[in-house]
Amino acid sequence: MSPPENSGAGNAVDGPAVIPGVPPARPPDDASIAALAELLRQSERIVAFTGAGISTESGVPDFRTPGSPWMQHRPIDFADFLASAEARAEAWRRKFVMDDIYAGAQPSRGHLALKALADRGKLKALITQNIDGLHAASGIPAHQIMELHGNGTYAHCLSCSEPYALATVRHSFEMTGEAPMCACGGFIKSATVSFGQAVPPLVLKRALSESKDCDLFVVIGSSLVVRPASALPQIAHESGATLAILNREPTPLDKLARLNLRADIGALLEPAVRLAFSG
Repeated sequence: MSPPENSGAGNAVDGPAVIPGVPPARPPDDASIAALAELLRQSERIVAFTGAGISTESGVPDFRTPGSPWMQHRPIDFADFLASAEARAEAWRRKFVMDDIYAGAQPSRGHLALKALADRGKLKALITQNIDGLHAASGIPAHQIMELHGNGTYAHCLSCSEPYALATVRHSFEMTGEAPMCACGGFIKSATVSFGQAVPPLVLKRALSESKDCDLFVVIGSSLVVRPASALPQIAHESGATLAILNREPTPLDKLARLNLRADIGALLEPAVRLAFSG
């Protein structure tokens, strides 16, 4: 069974969504837009590294904001998922609650700005910590996207890797109250990387390679505290790339960045990309 295409493909949201517990970001000034546009214009091998902040405009809550739904429905640790049928059932219950919270999410202005960079051949690779599938929904080719923490838009068997549509899994779960099992006897799990579960080695290896080979590494909406992902911007910097960080709060790597911008991501990235290639 093939995983379904992300149903979020379509028109971008028009502006910042109001997310409970997420303070509104301030609008960017003209100088910030111009500074980012100049870096984008000068660069030929751009790697974008995205976190939850690019998707809040789409209505997807981030993880660490006080009162976040993710904290109320915290994903089950991988070891517990493997050890207990009750934990597996609870994992699916929480998964479907969260899916309902941001059902129908559309790519944001930030997502589509990165798609525009890809269309121009400027975006060499996109590394994301997000599991919402919105980069693929924006139209960026799958071969350019590295999902460090997996993808929450489908499920798969942990034993044989058979993919499952979430609608199929949900129907089974709601009918029985039990976590579904694969025909091979393996556990079916959301295709995300849970706490305590390793990042797929091939994905991480390629992300490292792309980070070392870019000339501009742009962090977008990430607090840069989750390893090993948070090491990638520093690796890019040490390999000679210019580092730019677009995030509403300070990060541990701000001192390495040529450009640190604190503003609404969609309102900053969309006009910066347009300005970079105007005329």
